[in-house]
Amino acid sequence: MSFSKKLLQNLESEAISIIRDSYSKSSNPVMMYSIGKDSSVLLHLARKAFFPSIVPFPLLHIDTKWKFKEMIKFRTYVKNKFKLNLITYTNQKGIKLNPQKDKNYTDVMKTKALKDALDKYQFDVIYGGARRDEEASRSKERIVSVRDKGHIWNPKNQKPELWNLFNYDKDEDQTLRVFPISNWTEFDIWNYIKQENIEIVDLYFAKKRKCIKKNNAYFMIDDNRYKLQKGEKIITETIRFRTLGCYPLTAGIKSSASNLSQVINETLKEKNSERSGRLIDLDKPNSMELKKREGYF
Repeated sequence: MSFSKKLLQNLESEAISIIRDSYSKSSNPVMMYSIGKDSSVLLHLARKAFFPSIVPFPLLHIDTKWKFKEMIKFRTYVKNKFKLNLITYTNQKGIKLNPQKDKNYTDVMKTKALKDALDKYQFDVIYGGARRDEEASRSKERIVSVRDKGHIWNPKNQKPELWNLFNYDKDEDQTLRVFPISNWTEFDIWNYIKQENIEIVDLYFAKKRKCIKKNNAYFMIDDNRYKLQKGEKIITETIRFRTLGCYPLTAGIKSSASNLSQVINETLKEKNSERSGRLIDLDKPNSMELKKREGYF
C-alpha cells in the first residue's frame, strides 16, 4: 500500500466539510476527546475548519481515573496550547471500581459516565473519532448516527447516506453522533499525523517500559494500584501501544518502532485492528455492538 497525498487531501476536505456543516445545524455541539491519535487528528481537523478562530465548541473527556499518566499530562498540555474549553467528567458512583476485578467497570465508568455527561450539558451534536476499519460494529455505522432518547442506537432509525449527502435533521428527543474520520484507515491516520506534524502521546512509540506479559500481550504497570495476579511478574520490555485507554485493560505490542516512519511501516504489516488490544472490546460476544446500542460511542 502506497501513501497518497491526494487521498489524504480528499479525506481532509470531507472531514472538514462534515464538521462545518454539522456545526451549522447544531445548537450545543461537543467533541469527544479520548487523548488518543484519532482524537488528535479530529482536533487538528476542527482547528483547520474554524481557523483562525479557536475551536468554537468544548471538548469532553470521560475520565475513568485509570488512564495512563502520560495521557493526562498530554491532555493538560493540549488544553493549554490551543486554549481549549475542555470538560472532564467522572462518574463518582463508580470511583472505587477496579478494572482488574469489577465486571461492571466499563458500563459504569465509560458508558454510564458518557450518557450522564451528555445529559448534564445537553449536547445535541457529539463529534467522535470512530473509524469504520476499527471494528465490525463500527463498519456498519453511519457518519451521522442518530441516537434516540437515552442515547440508544437503533439501526432502524439510521438515515441513508447516498452520494456523500448527510442528513443532520433530528427529532427533539434525539441527538447526533458525527464521525468525520469514519472513512479513514489506521494507515491514513498515521500518514496524516506525519504529514501535518500532529503531536501525539509518546505511548504510541516504542520504549522500554515496565509491564507484565499475559496471553502474549504486554500490559504496562503505570502505578502501584495494579495488583499482580498469580504467576505474573514485572518485566522490562520494549513496547508501544496501537490504541490507548485504561492502562490495566490496554495491551501493548512488542515493537522497535520509535518514530512515525517506523510506526507506519509496522502498521502495514499488521493484520489485526488496533482495537484487538482493548480488553473491553473482547469481554463478551458482540461486545462492541452491544455497547453501541447502549450508547457507548
